[in-house]
Amino acid sequence: MPKDEFKTPDLRVYGENPALEPDSMGHSSPYKALPEHQESLGFPGELVDGWHDKAIDKMGDLLSKNRALKVYLDSCVKCGACTDKCHYYLGTGDPKNMPVARQDLLRQVYRRHFTLPGKLFPGLVGAKDLSEEVLEDWYTYFHQCSQCRRCSVFCPYGIDTAEISMAAREIMDHIGIGQKYCNEIIAKVHQIGNNLGLPEAALIDTLEGLEEDVEEETGVAVRFPVNEEGADVLLVTPSADFFAEPHVDGLIGYAKVFHQAGISWTVSSYASEAANFALFTGSYEHMHKISSRIRKAAQELGVKRIIFGECGHAWRVAYSFLNTLAGPWDFLDPAYPTPQHICEVTLDLIERGAINLDPSANDDKVLTFHDSCNVARASRMGDTPGGQFHIPRAVIKAAVNKFVDMAPDTIHEKTFCCGGGGGLLTDDLTELRVKGALPRMEALQDVVDTHGVTHMAAICAICKSQFTKVMPYYGFSMDMVVSIHQLVSEAILLGTKE
Repeated sequence: MPKDEFKTPDLRVYGENPALEPDSMGHSSPYKALPEHQESLGFPGELVDGWHDKAIDKMGDLLSKNRALKVYLDSCVKCGACTDKCHYYLGTGDPKNMPVARQDLLRQVYRRHFTLPGKLFPGLVGAKDLSEEVLEDWYTYFHQCSQCRRCSVFCPYGIDTAEISMAAREIMDHIGIGQKYCNEIIAKVHQIGNNLGLPEAALIDTLEGLEEDVEEETGVAVRFPVNEEGADVLLVTPSADFFAEPHVDGLIGYAKVFHQAGISWTVSSYASEAANFALFTGSYEHMHKISSRIRKAAQELGVKRIIFGECGHAWRVAYSFLNTLAGPWDFLDPAYPTPQHICEVTLDLIERGAINLDPSANDDKVLTFHDSCNVARASRMGDTPGGQFHIPRAVIKAAVNKFVDMAPDTIHEKTFCCGGGGGLLTDDLTELRVKGALPRMEALQDVVDTHGVTHMAAICAICKSQFTKVMPYYGFSMDMVVSIHQLVSEAILLGTKE
């Protein structure tokens, strides 16, 4: 949607609630998946006959497999603690974007079909049947949830809206109304190995070009290997790292770190993609298939360890699910039995003196850091609690001299979503993405005004893509967004070690 077709929200004082605008985002929903993409994933290509009963049957199946989902649907007491915690509600004012209201779109159908009061006295307990009107609200508003889980941090019962959104999306896929963006991406990974559909020849050509660029710039021959058997490390990184700014600068940073530390590494053309968009659709079957590609590539190449690049939900899947989805990983080096995040690898090398950084190389920047949701609230780095907060900041502070955090209630586990996560990073949802970015833009403006911040680092490919798209709407330059390993790349001292 062109910039002038909706009004960008004004930056407000942080914590100020928006004026209610009922159904203001009722028009905003993503394009539906094309039949060929639905069918290639094993879903029907259009709304099926008897969709109502099939949807209820699927809901029952999910409830039987996921006890937490039933607990979340049963335990809400409408206390309102989550109301102003959602970035989409804060940015749009649409009451259906309150987490509790969004949950209720599925909860009311659950009560009608799976609780005794809902069957006997539906009007008294807020139970509703799944009509076409309700289904349309499902498609609209469950695609106005980035599954960031911030609301769950503040919920006194720990209700996870992300699980409810995932369930609703899986039900919709099952009856034939999947989302175009996610389903196309998942299909490309199954067919080719990455979200972009980048074939092996194009991947090799891209990395050869990066080798030439780095050697021309630094005078040092830094390799970017592909399908190299016997390498120590399989690097699995988001496909944006291969071609887009500022992502590719991060990939260059990874390569320089491996080069200077003397670590042999490779990318696999079969499984070059770290991201797992099946997490956003709720399909554990497809999460498993995507993860299994990484296992197969690691075994065939004979690597000793697996390292994930800067991608939020890729790391969430790796940290939280990979062992059960595609394990065991007993063929890896016992010293590295589980995947590592590139930031924890780099920090370890810095602390051991295996690489040296000159932070003055980044003295033209004053940095702040955006905690990405899936890292901050759904995973960890290193062996200690809070590593996902400490490790990225420690790497940044080793690479720059000037760093400042945003306000305490907007960082760590309380971080605001970028506004483009959860499979919503698509141009047909530009208005939602811009409005959903409002709380993070307010926090950024605060440190710009008070500390002269010039750049914001992030460790998620979606965050970086989202911010470069929406920041100009708020008067910021898209060049403000940097990868952590872009900073490392600029600060690292290459060449012969003393």
